[in-house]
Amino acid sequence: RALQAFGAKPGQKKRKIVLLSAQGSPYTQADAQRYAALDELILICGHYEGVDERVVDHYIDEEKRIGDYVLMGGEVAAMVIVESVVRLLPGVLGNPESNQGESHSQPGVLGYPQYTRPEEFEGHKVPEVLLSGNHKDIEEWRVHQPKCFNNRFLLKRQNIF
Repeated sequence: RALQAFGAKPGQKKRKIVLLSAQGSPYTQADAQRYAALDELILICGHYEGVDERVVDHYIDEEKRIGDYVLMGGEVAAMVIVESVVRLLPGVLGNPESNQGESHSQPGVLGYPQYTRPEEFEGHKVPEVLLSGNHKDIEEWRVHQPKCFNNRFLLKRQNIF
C-alpha cells in the first residue's frame, strides 16, 4: 500500500525504487552518482526475511546491498545510501568541487595520500612539495600519487582492480 500511495511504478523516468537486500548487486559510488541525478529515489528496507516477493516482482527497479553481511533491517544500509547521494547534490558541500577526484569517483582510483599537522610526526615528514605553497607542483604530485599504485592499498583492496 505504501508504494501505491506514492504512485510508485517501476521504470519511471527520473525515479528509482531500490530494494536493499542481501541478494542485490553491490552499491558503488557510480550508483550514488546515478541516484543523485534522479528526481526521486525510493529505498525499500526489508526486515528479517525481506519483503513480499510480489513487491520485488512488480515494483522494484533495482536491488542493492552495501556489503556481504546480515543486518536486522535495511535502515542502516539506507542511511549509507542517503549520505553518499546527498553529498553529491548541488549546494550540500561548501565547495562544489569538493567531491571531484575523491576516492571511488573514478574506477580503480582511491585518491592521493593525506597529511595533516604537525609537519613531522615521530620522525616521519610531510613531503616537501606539499609545504612549498606551489599549487601547480602540489597538483602534479597529487596526480602522480594515487593510492591505487601504493602497495599497501593494492593488498587491502584487491577487489577493485
